[in-house]
Amino acid sequence: MTILTDIKSVISLEIKTLEDLLGSIDTTFEEAIELILASNGKIIISGMGKSGLVGRKIAATFSSTGTTAVFLHPSEALHGDLGMVEPGDTIILLGKSGESDEMVGMLPILEKLKCKIIAITANRESTLARHSDVVLYTPVEKEACTLNLAPTCSTTAALVVGDALAITLMKIKQFTRDDFAMFHPAGRIGKRLLYKVSKLMKGGDENPVIRLEASFDDLLTSITKGKVNAVSVVDEKGHLKGLITGYDLRKAIQAHSDLKALTADDIMFEAPTTIDVDAYAIEAYDTMKNSSKPLQLLPVLDGKTVVGIITMHDMIRAGL
Repeated sequence: MTILTDIKSVISLEIKTLEDLLGSIDTTFEEAIELILASNGKIIISGMGKSGLVGRKIAATFSSTGTTAVFLHPSEALHGDLGMVEPGDTIILLGKSGESDEMVGMLPILEKLKCKIIAITANRESTLARHSDVVLYTPVEKEACTLNLAPTCSTTAALVVGDALAITLMKIKQFTRDDFAMFHPAGRIGKRLLYKVSKLMKGGDENPVIRLEASFDDLLTSITKGKVNAVSVVDEKGHLKGLITGYDLRKAIQAHSDLKALTADDIMFEAPTTIDVDAYAIEAYDTMKNSSKPLQLLPVLDGKTVVGIITMHDMIRAGL
């Protein structure tokens, strides 16, 4: 029980820190956003130690959501990497105390270059805060570390501030799903964002389609040829009128003694759930998954015309 108590205590303390942070939000955050939006140069993020690790994450989040940012290590900066900083750049500096030698050592050069400085710190009276254009205060009563030394609550607060800035900028810039996909082409995220229904659907001979008046024999031939256990029923214009699945066939066989007399129109169910050919494949997946009735496939439409069929198996195989 001591282990669980300790774990809950750490989490509770970090939650308390975030609650204090929420209560401290003021117009300085608006000023920070305006400063970043007005910047004609680069967005550079820097921090020492654990704050630096958080800074790297914030820079990555900025860049992946439409605000290009780079991380500059303070120690490397003092040994030549300050050359990447140019007049007009906006610098975001992270430091709980705001007094680390490396961070303070950067300030005279940043001021000489007339860079705008945003500080994320728990010390409003620090050297870092005094030399910054905007100070984003992160109140930290104590660290979760039993010695009150290891950065825990303070880095959590800084990370959340970075996320808040990035997502606010993302909304202001109207960063879209397509923009996000451009920066995340690999892995499951990329597939979910980039794959269109048209890429995964079965078309041509793999897309079984029959007319309303088609006979039962023609229906069996078509559904067997397509290998998806379903066939779309269309009118003379190729517009979707209904869908027949293996389940519908079984119901027809059980209910009718003279199957030869049946047409596709007699067996199909009308107004099936469909998906547009230009939709993202993940939309088709969500439609099937969240349907009130079991769905394993969807006819694909271009306007009213059936152009394909997409199955749950197609999307699972593609890695969605």
